[in-house]
Formats: sequence, structure tokens, C-alpha cells
Amino acid sequence: MIAFVSGPVAALAPDSAVVEVGGIGIAVQCTPGTLAGLRTGQQAKLATSLVVREDSLTLYGFADDDERQVFELLQTASGVGPRLAQAMLAVHSPDALRRAVSTGDEKALIAVPGIGKKGAQKLLLELKDRLGAPLGPGGPAIGTAVTASWRDQLHAALVGLGYATREADEAVAAVAPQAEAAGGTPQVGQLLRAALQTLNRAR
Repeated sequence: MIAFVSGPVAALAPDSAVVEVGGIGIAVQCTPGTLAGLRTGQQAKLATSLVVREDSLTLYGFADDDERQVFELLQTASGVGPRLAQAMLAVHSPDALRRAVSTGDEKALIAVPGIGKKGAQKLLLELKDRLGAPLGPGGPAIGTAVTASWRDQLHAALVGLGYATREADEAVAAVAPQAEAAGGTPQVGQLLRAALQTLNRAR
């Protein structure tokens, strides 16, 4: 089990980072909020979770142990794999997810691409006793950008869901007027839904 990686950031991509550890470049899949705190050439320490599949080994990286723990707990729910768990953390902070589950906020979970109404209801039931109560008194409101700009978060979430970079670029551009009209910090969850509708119409 690789608990964390530490070293200079060798490269950054929309949904991943390469951290140099002992002369070896370790590719780590990260949420937009985590990537926003990294800079090429600077030292970084990421908590990690290794996901083993028959045909792949994928390392997921997080800004702290709390985010990693929530990522792993989310996957204890039926139907939630690493990609969906990462998408949930791309839209909501760990505490926002805890608040959503503890208050039965269906809409917050539906804001995550890949989760429908029935799926949200099922997740609320399964995760209720697993995530625990929010750690902080306040924290980011549900559905708001955590660290990265809404453009970075939205783009990385779309690429993480399997869309090509070009498709993600076009979808971000398509929802930009909606984001600007919202003012302040637009709700990334709402923008994701709008972007996915745009992509579905284009296909």
C-alpha cells in the first residue's frame, strides 16, 4: 500500500500529476481542487490510494488524509468505483459530502455526473452511518468550487468522465455565459449538468 508520495512535481495534466520519487515519475490521478494547489517544479506531498484492477494499477492522490479517507469510504457503497468517487470529490469537498449525506440532501448528490435520483437515494441510505458528521463548522457550501476555478474543476471532471479534451473545452465554453450570469462562485454541480446536456446533444 502506497500511503503517500512526496517529491517535486514533474508534470501536470487536467486530471493528474506526475511526482518524482527517487528518480521515478509516479503518475497520480487527482481532483481539480488538489491539482490547483500543485506547481510544476515545486515540492508536493499527496496522500494516496492505490486501486488495483486485473489490467491496471491506478494511484489516486489527495491534498490530505481526510479527502483520501472519504474517497475510500465512498467506494464501500454499491455501484461506486474510483472514478465516481473522484467525480463526487471534484464537485464537493469532503465536508460538503458529509453534510449532504447527514442532511439527506438528494440534490447535492444528483449534481454529480453519473448519479441519478434513484442512485442518490441509495447512496444516502448506504453512506449515512459511514461518512460521519462534518468536521468543520462552516466550510465551502455544497456545490461550490473548493479550490480550483470553476473552469478547471469542470474541465477536469469532464475529462475524468471519459470525454475528450476538445469536447470538454467546447462544453466549458458553452456553459461560460451561465457561469458568468451566476456571479461570484458559480455552482460547479449545476454547470456539470448543463455541460453534460450540451455534450449529449452534440453526439
